[in-house]
Amino acid sequence: MAVAVDTPLKVEVTEHFWITLKDGCRLAARLWLPEGAGKKPVPAILEYIPYRKRDGTRSRDEPMHAYFAGHGYAVLRVDMRGSGESDGLMWDEYLQQEQDDALEVIAWMASQAWCDGKVGMMGKSWGGFNCLQVAALRPPALKAVLSVCSTDDRYKDDIHYMGGCLLNDNLWWGTIMLAYQARPADPELFGADWRANWRERLEQMPFWPALAMHHQRRDDYWRHGSICENWDAIEVPVYLVGGWVDSYTNTVPRMLEHLKVPRKGVIGPWAHIYPQDGTPGPAIGFLQDAVAWWDRWLKGIENGVEREPMLRAWLQDYAAPETTRLSHPGHWIAEQNWPSEGIQPDYLYLNREGLSPVGGAEQLIALRSPQHVGIQGGEWMGAGCVGELPGDQRLDDFGSLTFETEPLNEAMQILGAPELELEFTSDKPVAQLCARLCDVAPDGKALRVSFQVINLTHRDSHADPTPLEPGRRYKLKLVLNACAHRFAVGHRLRVSLSSAYWPLIWPAPEPATLGIVAGASRLMLPHRRPQSIDGSEPFAKPEAARATPVTQVSEGSVTRTVTFDITSGAVTTVTDTEGVFGEGRQRFDEIGTEVLHNIRRELKIAPDDPLCASFSCRQTYVQSRPGWDIRIEVATRLHADTDNFHVSGTLDAFENDTRFASREWRETIRRDLV
Repeated sequence: MAVAVDTPLKVEVTEHFWITLKDGCRLAARLWLPEGAGKKPVPAILEYIPYRKRDGTRSRDEPMHAYFAGHGYAVLRVDMRGSGESDGLMWDEYLQQEQDDALEVIAWMASQAWCDGKVGMMGKSWGGFNCLQVAALRPPALKAVLSVCSTDDRYKDDIHYMGGCLLNDNLWWGTIMLAYQARPADPELFGADWRANWRERLEQMPFWPALAMHHQRRDDYWRHGSICENWDAIEVPVYLVGGWVDSYTNTVPRMLEHLKVPRKGVIGPWAHIYPQDGTPGPAIGFLQDAVAWWDRWLKGIENGVEREPMLRAWLQDYAAPETTRLSHPGHWIAEQNWPSEGIQPDYLYLNREGLSPVGGAEQLIALRSPQHVGIQGGEWMGAGCVGELPGDQRLDDFGSLTFETEPLNEAMQILGAPELELEFTSDKPVAQLCARLCDVAPDGKALRVSFQVINLTHRDSHADPTPLEPGRRYKLKLVLNACAHRFAVGHRLRVSLSSAYWPLIWPAPEPATLGIVAGASRLMLPHRRPQSIDGSEPFAKPEAARATPVTQVSEGSVTRTVTFDITSGAVTTVTDTEGVFGEGRQRFDEIGTEVLHNIRRELKIAPDDPLCASFSCRQTYVQSRPGWDIRIEVATRLHADTDNFHVSGTLDAFENDTRFASREWRETIRRDLV
């Protein structure tokens, strides 16, 4: 946790006001101003997200944005159209309307008396996405961006699909958005019309879990907002941040390679969290680093930021595979440029006898995994919660095909994305594959280092998938997730292949038997040479401004269980949280409002029957203060038959225990080679 410090300048906070757009829509905003900005204008920084500045991200916003303001920046936190206290409706993620509104906000900021005309934009996750998307539109006042835990390819790396497979997190996320968007504007800020506004939002609410399911291929829906369609559209400096436990890390090396502007990237051991509070640790002095970034590109201070290494990464050492870890052993490494000349490919062949530098005789090996292989995979997106990390991979290896090296005689570093060149067959037209790279310790425990899943109908294209021809031999190049890892002397490398990966991805319509061609398949490792500067500490200790006053009303919790039915073989996975991330019920003392968000996820599958798979999700969201008690109850469910997905949901909104509104959705969506 970042240490609270006094900033050089005093800060004045405006709790709430509206920015009126040209179509009359009012966007709700919160402003942090450094002393003296009214007389001597300063650069401004925008964070623009839909998660409620009032009582949603308040505890995160205050120590970060007050820190920037205390170092000479005006900081504006804006709720997007249709969220928080803003007017209007929200229909989906990353719409053109969202970007157009941002352009108006940036122009408004640049014209204010407290702004010198230069604007930066930053954000994490949704805000990390849209600051890149807005930068690609080239608003004149925008001079630099800072994007944390984001992606340049919405189909490839976001919470809906992975490798052309439907992520089960799509339902979880869609259910969260139902709960989030069902929250009313705060009457203390919005005024007497808040109930009419609330009712309109509820009546017009899209069924969030189904939106992405209507686009199972990489079509124009996904191309919009994916800046990889034209990296050259971005003409301002870009700072990219990711974490090895996060799910968006691939974008950092990819964008460093393709952008032409001044740029740098940092990848730490963290989950989906700003790095000043990063966990697993070590956290870093990210806010100091961000101030230096803004100083260079918004104030023009020659501080040498552009001469720093293009990429800094936490090189991870082996750690026993525990599902909860407060820190991860390793050290910082740096690459002056990316791609790096100091990284060369090493190849290991998947031979029947194991992983070897030389290919052996070709042999077709059958692979048909139980549908529940993957239960030790952890969460798709780590968020700093208890029990979310991958566990000991040996349990999943029992249903997998494994290839392993002899114990290493010398340590080996890898940095970047391993690649698997695989030759295979399938006996079904739709099939899946999961590949895992593991570090196996002398005691046999296996730590997952990297992985990737692929819908094999997408082997050549995510836009134009084609069915597999049973018995035909195919070639596949599978790029695993980027990683930084040191394999120690005496450890082994293991490649594990499975034809299922539950509960991360939804299963194929029927079990498939794959044929893996040993001897002709190989793994490419991005082998990095150690450098003399490795191990130096490039970051200050984490610090932030004073936290917003919060009272813990009730303690939070996270429980995760996996149950095997020894009669049927069915597996049930349940996650229960008191607080969306286990934070419990909290009261924001300055506004007297209590917040609680509970989630229960239950996923079931049988080892040989993918059509019995089901996923149900229940969420309760509470906002409360004396005289105003809001409760949102949401329930969703997903199941499928051979041809269709069936997704349903209910939403009930209560004011002071009286039902205010109800919604129900039921959709049948054709399976498109998924």
